[in-house]
Amino acid sequence: MGAHTQGRGPKRANGVREAEILGLLQRADGALTPGEVAERLGDDLSYSSVVTILTRMHTKGLLTRTPRGRAYAYAPVTDEAGFAARRMRTVLEERPDREAVLARFADGLSDTDAELLRQLLDPDPHPGQ
Repeated sequence: MGAHTQGRGPKRANGVREAEILGLLQRADGALTPGEVAERLGDDLSYSSVVTILTRMHTKGLLTRTPRGRAYAYAPVTDEAGFAARRMRTVLEERPDREAVLARFADGLSDTDAELLRQLLDPDPHPGQ
C-alpha cells in the first residue's frame, strides 16, 4: 500500500505538474524558457520533462510561445479567471442539455452571485431607454 515512485522522487500526475507550471508562469513578470521554469521549480523535474510539459500545454492552447535564442519562451494565454471560465465552458459544451445544466447552476448560486451574474448579463442600468 505504498505510493508508486520512480526515479528521484514521487511521481506527480501530469495535471498537478501543469497546474504548478501554469501558476509559476502566471506569477512571472514575462515569458519564461524551459530552463527558467526548471530553475524556478527547484525540484527533481528534468529539463526535458519541463520541455515536454510546456509543449503539451502549448498544444492544448494554454500557453503562447515565442522564440528566444535557441529555445522558446512560454507565457499563459489568459489569467486564472480566464482559465476557470474556459473550464466552465468546456463542461457546458460537453453536456447535451445546456438548459438543464445552466438551470441547475443558477439554482445553486448564492443571492450575491446571482445578482452579480444579473449585472454582468445586463449591464444597462436604464433598461428600455
